[in-house]
Amino acid sequence: MKASVVGLGKLGAPLLGVLASKGLEVCGIDLIAETVAKVNDGIEPKLQELFSAHKPRIRATSDWCVAIGDSEVTYLLVPTPSGADGSFKNDYLLAAIEAVGKVLKTKRGYHLVVVNSTVMPGSTGGPLQDRLEAVSGKRVGTDIGLCYNPEFIALGNVVDGLLNPDFVLIGESDPQAGAMLESICRKVVGYSVPIARMNFINAELTKIAVNTYVTMKISFANMVGEICDNLIGADTDVVTATLGRDSRIGGKYLFSATGYGGPCFPRDTVAFGTMARDAGVEASLVAATHATNERQLERVTEIVIGRTNATDWIAVLGLAYKADTAVIERAQGLMLAAALKRTGRRVIVHDPLALDAARAVLGLEVVFAASAADAVAVADAVVVMVPCVEYRAFFAGWSNVGPTQLVVDCWRLVDTNLTSDRFHILQLGRNHTFYPGYGNADAHRGIVDDRNLRRIS
Repeated sequence: MKASVVGLGKLGAPLLGVLASKGLEVCGIDLIAETVAKVNDGIEPKLQELFSAHKPRIRATSDWCVAIGDSEVTYLLVPTPSGADGSFKNDYLLAAIEAVGKVLKTKRGYHLVVVNSTVMPGSTGGPLQDRLEAVSGKRVGTDIGLCYNPEFIALGNVVDGLLNPDFVLIGESDPQAGAMLESICRKVVGYSVPIARMNFINAELTKIAVNTYVTMKISFANMVGEICDNLIGADTDVVTATLGRDSRIGGKYLFSATGYGGPCFPRDTVAFGTMARDAGVEASLVAATHATNERQLERVTEIVIGRTNATDWIAVLGLAYKADTAVIERAQGLMLAAALKRTGRRVIVHDPLALDAARAVLGLEVVFAASAADAVAVADAVVVMVPCVEYRAFFAGWSNVGPTQLVVDCWRLVDTNLTSDRFHILQLGRNHTFYPGYGNADAHRGIVDDRNLRRIS
């Protein structure tokens, strides 16, 4: 089996490597010459081992005729940016489909086109199929196949997400197309992973409904955390850990901390609301979910401003939207740094992976530290925005010999027994009147040790 992958970005390049690792001959297509060169000459470090091991089956090109003409299935992973109303725009996808269709017009034999990019309900069987048929001169369901196969992937762990998903979602034009894609998926995920096959609109709706439901769960947990801040004796970890034991609820994502961010959760939630309103449905749950999430940044900002002076140095640890990634889109830490700077605070920031990306946004407005230790050493207050391993390790050995008087611990990863008369550790979701000095922190340690704190999109 030979496959082509259009778009060699954060998802396309890993998919190329995963398909090759399962025995397919793959050719990537990208319009950016530098991206093509990276695939042919060496990819990012995390993917390097996969690409090196299966190099004979991997190549990349900017020539559509070469890639499409010498493959039986084409995957489309191109951007579908959000428009002003929150819905996904198909401009790049339509352009890619037109390029594919031009090659298919003269290509013999059956060919399957797979749309992996997230789209609005009605897109695949509507404008995308119409464009493919018009340009290729062939009929979907007879001459060629069309499927919708969005990924549910955690950035920073894409390869594992492709190999070990909870389930695979397939929207199919017809049984032949669906069966062909399922056979390829089985090579990748094995036979224990459920594969859900359905029509286009159900698959399109399922994709954004899944992410919207997850964001609703995160916002509910954050609301519980806000309530716990204001009730004497309340601890959000005790409450949410117990809620998660109910099989109707489950503990995954039921963790109170910062708001959700990244390239998928925020925009999928807004898009779901737009889709619902267009269908004549009042999406009040979606609106409440989004509003609760928007409030989380304000919540943390007010805590920091209310407990610091205008001339204080504030260290913000964590600028990516989650641990183990350099992606800063809608990242709470990045937005917090900008918000604090606007109040006149002096801000120093650190992130294990996202410093370069953050510089492009924050510019000279803040100071960039080479390590967490460098940032904390000069800070009057520290805000922990991402629960990465590096920060856990740093605070485990922290001696606090600098000027720090306050730690705002959004993820409750700092040992609260470090609190002294000179400085205080404030943890979101725990009432601080009830825990003076946090001397009884041992009673709460370990509650979330078995919890999945990774927020994926």
